[in-house]
Amino acid sequence: MRAPHLYPLLRGFVLGSFVVLGRELEEGAEVPLALEEHVQRGRPALYELRPLVRAFIEQREPVLRAREDARLAVEELRREPAASVFAAAHAGTRSSEDEALFRTVLLGLLISTAESCGGFDWDDEAFERAYASLETSLFADRRAYRALAPLVGLAGSKRVELAPELAVRAFATGELAGHWPEARGLLPPGFGREPDRCLVVELRRELAASDDVPDAPAEIADAVSAIRLTTAAALAAGPVLFETLDGRAFGIRPVLPIAATQPPGEPSRLDAFRAPVAVQVLAALSGADGDPELAEALDRWELSLFQNEPFRSEQLRSALAALLGETWPLRASVLLAQEGEGREELYGHLTGLADGDPAGPAALDAARRALVAVLQAPERGELVYDLDRVLLGLRPRGTAPAVAV
Repeated sequence: MRAPHLYPLLRGFVLGSFVVLGRELEEGAEVPLALEEHVQRGRPALYELRPLVRAFIEQREPVLRAREDARLAVEELRREPAASVFAAAHAGTRSSEDEALFRTVLLGLLISTAESCGGFDWDDEAFERAYASLETSLFADRRAYRALAPLVGLAGSKRVELAPELAVRAFATGELAGHWPEARGLLPPGFGREPDRCLVVELRRELAASDDVPDAPAEIADAVSAIRLTTAAALAAGPVLFETLDGRAFGIRPVLPIAATQPPGEPSRLDAFRAPVAVQVLAALSGADGDPELAEALDRWELSLFQNEPFRSEQLRSALAALLGETWPLRASVLLAQEGEGREELYGHLTGLADGDPAGPAALDAARRALVAVLQAPERGELVYDLDRVLLGLRPRGTAPAVAV
């Protein structure tokens, strides 16, 4: 035990809260229930009723906070520097110090104990386990952060590491229910049943005790953009992402709208051939903010996924012009086709788009592949210069322009 001065006060708060909440149940209050669905492809679904102990406790937070045992515990927690750091990490800057200490330490310990007990029948062992877990987290030098968002429109059979701390993997049935029994109602319809609705994107990060949590919605949105560019999948994440810190429920946040909206189209796969390209594209997206024209091209291309004609074609024309300049039909033809008839055919599709025609399938795919090719190139300006040398019949100064997948 690292904090023997805290133990009796925290135990007194939890035990007193059990008495208060148990009395409410005796007087007719009811703990709400969630119907958790356990889905396995090819097998009948199994259902489990889980008590929403967390929701029951949180609804009575003002009553519990007003108790004398809560006031004494918060006063003692204020004298413990590790508790203040822990509360700031788990509650953020939105709450006052006392409110953060109450919610993250006292209420968190009460919820963990009650969930372990399955209600409000006191069990010493359940409290000891919950308190030991709290102390381990309270005095840790590092914190383990995890954010998880469901994906729709993408299939795959193996885990794909998009970045050192970011991966796409299969969803494990019930992995969210331990923290959020109501999570099934927050997942996309049919999630876990269909082949293109069985994956999640997961962000894991180790933080120093005083570090802020990462901007998970932005990082997951970048991952969605990279996979859309690589696979042309009708992909979306969310609508919400689930966060834990040190294995404790931290929060539920909405995914950014551009990533949470599913565009029209067909699902696709993130296979062994496309995964390495997605890794390269995601790494390059982080540097796109330093190139305003490239950033504009990416934004306009992604917006075009959700628009109808004539607005979709206008967005694509603007995206290609920002990406490759005014002579983009010629440059894109050289970039994306090897030589001869292939370039001539692609040039015909792109000049039609440039002249105001609606974008056909070839032009739509060319815009996506041009973005992938530029993102894979070491430097956009050098790539455009080499494309012009090829158009003049000269050899490129660097490596030949890559043909995008």
